[in-house]
Amino acid sequence: MKIYENEYVFIEIEPSEIPWLKIFTQKQYKEFSQCPIEVKQEIWRLLDIIEKEMILFFNPAKINIASFGNYVPHVHFHIMARFEEDSFFPEPMWGKKQRECTYKMENLDHFVKKLINLLG
Repeated sequence: MKIYENEYVFIEIEPSEIPWLKIFTQKQYKEFSQCPIEVKQEIWRLLDIIEKEMILFFNPAKINIASFGNYVPHVHFHIMARFEEDSFFPEPMWGKKQRECTYKMENLDHFVKKLINLLG
């Protein structure tokens, strides 16, 4: 679900057991190095805001930020709040499941509303 966009990027929520957002570029670039400087700066600005707000709001064990593109060759970044109680911790969310999730994500809608206000 798309929660924010501007001329350079858009942000989606990844359906998950943890708070997980993705930033995509509006135009499709295969590699980050192909993005214009304005797009790069906007991505870094948003990553910084999202990471800080996830830390304050959810108090996770760790924030994971990843950029892949093997299946979707379009520049995008994943920002995930990780918890020792999630199914995969300390593995990546694409890794081997470690346990049944006991983390209970609460107030995601409130977090998103607060985040949208911060993103301006």
